[in-house]
Amino acid sequence: DDEMVENIIITGHDQVTLELSDGRLIPGPPVADSDAELIDFLVFLASRSEVNARPFSQAQPRLHLRLDGGARLAAAAWVTPRPSVVIRRHRLRRITLEDLVGLGALTDVAASFLSAAVKARKSIVVAGAQGAGKTTLVRALCAEIPPHEAIGTFETEYELHLHELRDQHPIVFAWEARPGSGERGPDGSQAGEFTLSQALFDSFRFNLSRQIVGEVRGHEILAMLKAMESGAGSISTTHAPTAEGAIAKLVTCAMEAGPHVTHDYAVRAIAAAIDVVVHVHLETAPTTDGVWQRNRWVAEIITVAPGEKDKGYAIQHVFRTAPGEQAATPHVLDDSYRDLTRYGFDLQGFFAATRG
Repeated sequence: DDEMVENIIITGHDQVTLELSDGRLIPGPPVADSDAELIDFLVFLASRSEVNARPFSQAQPRLHLRLDGGARLAAAAWVTPRPSVVIRRHRLRRITLEDLVGLGALTDVAASFLSAAVKARKSIVVAGAQGAGKTTLVRALCAEIPPHEAIGTFETEYELHLHELRDQHPIVFAWEARPGSGERGPDGSQAGEFTLSQALFDSFRFNLSRQIVGEVRGHEILAMLKAMESGAGSISTTHAPTAEGAIAKLVTCAMEAGPHVTHDYAVRAIAAAIDVVVHVHLETAPTTDGVWQRNRWVAEIITVAPGEKDKGYAIQHVFRTAPGEQAATPHVLDDSYRDLTRYGFDLQGFFAATRG
């Protein structure tokens, strides 16, 4: 009920930390009378969800669930010392790049580059640590998509919520994966399972302009690559420590899909599919009053292209953060991106900043 609360972090019924909208981390009250009661409530919540019921038991000890109000819940029990839960509230559903500039997360010039890249239908990956603000940045990027375009979103749990912003995006088809249960069939899938790959396959009959695969943690990479290979200007997120590190992470995810995906193939496919990687940095530091404070900002933006055989790809740092700074400033612009001026990129501002 508290609008200031953005994340609820539970490591036992009486060990609760709250992350507030201003980035502060403070202790929270107990959420149950015992760990057993907390587990019972999670089981009930998972089975009775109105939007997408999911199993949670000793046989299925992990839970990823979208709550009826739209928040995202992740939980584990029986395989952890105490039941562990993180609830993330999506406070900034309606957000723009201009808003992020106002919050100090990126500069005007970087915002103009990203806006132009979206309008030019470049495929973009947003990388960063957990809780760095990747999904918020993706929502801001999606706000740059012209309203006449038909968008398809593909997520394991709804987080983007573009389908709820009808005034911003009138035509949005939102797909949500569904885990199966019980025995696996001849094709290896469980009864009732619905994957992102299946959703993406179906979406090619929906006359979409954009296919956006929300988050890539593993096998979602195959859906992401297929969406990006269609040349529709897709956008995805992944967890990685740097912009270039996101490429290595995605290569690993692709190779986990099976022995048929070799390292060389994965690198070539990813280098050919991705145009731009944006890295969002998360920094947590104590304040003078002893409260921990989280700050987030766009730390680097790189362009990606197929490269020499030894590496398989080539990158160029368009924006990067100088040591001790909290803003990614212009660095080097590949000639092939100069025509983004057609889509509003502030090229003069870019070169003025590099001279400065």
